[in-house]
Amino acid sequence: MENIIDDLLDISSKAGEKILEIYNSFDDMEIEYKKDDSPITKADREAHRIISEGLKKVSDYPILSEEGKDIPYEKRKNWEYFWLVDPLDGTKEFIKRNGEFTVNIALIHKNKPVLGVVYAPAKDIFYYGGKKIGSFKKEKGKTFELPIEKEEKDFLSLVVTKSHMNEETKAFLEKLEKKFKNLKTVSIGSSLKICLVAEGKADIYPRIGPTMEWDTAAAHAVLNGAGGKIVQFQNTDIENIKNLPELTYNKENLLNPYFIAFRKDVF
Repeated sequence: MENIIDDLLDISSKAGEKILEIYNSFDDMEIEYKKDDSPITKADREAHRIISEGLKKVSDYPILSEEGKDIPYEKRKNWEYFWLVDPLDGTKEFIKRNGEFTVNIALIHKNKPVLGVVYAPAKDIFYYGGKKIGSFKKEKGKTFELPIEKEEKDFLSLVVTKSHMNEETKAFLEKLEKKFKNLKTVSIGSSLKICLVAEGKADIYPRIGPTMEWDTAAAHAVLNGAGGKIVQFQNTDIENIKNLPELTYNKENLLNPYFIAFRKDVF
């Protein structure tokens, strides 16, 4: 397992180098738009190519990537292991040039994320790990086991997505406020939201809005390795959140249900 992690870190690093090359030559982004109006750039396509070529050297597992070809459910439904990839998570953040974008690579086993690498090229930070091996953050040549911040706080820290602050999200935050009284919020782009929870810098990330499986899988593995969970959102009592079913992967429809990510010992 250790060897494969080193391979994944190397692959994500190479993809990140190419992304930054394009990021730093703004006129070379080649922005296009998909049928759902989401943007795709030259960086998405180049990162997909680098990651796909790298993963094929590591294993024979099939690859399901946001920027790859559509693979029918009938073909992939019986996959035991496969790679789930988002070559550039946070393309909008990439276009805005705020640095809050990531390379996401996850290994899925029987519909569960068992290993994940999330690399933020502009920050040169890696998050990686899984439930059986623990999770880690690598920054400036130093490696830290997650969660880093473990001390009890007198407030609850939430990661929120400003662009998806809908009525359901507001209602959920009101429930949290009644229970925890003191709430503080932070906003950041891409799968870094889940990584902040894994790190212990945030306690909860409610996403009551649309995401795809490749948006969450790698960070989900990292959060699991740090003792946290991502559960399917249901309009339930706060005390019951920890008992809700976790997100699963390789569904016929690759759209995630709404979810709540939370660190260990919040509930």
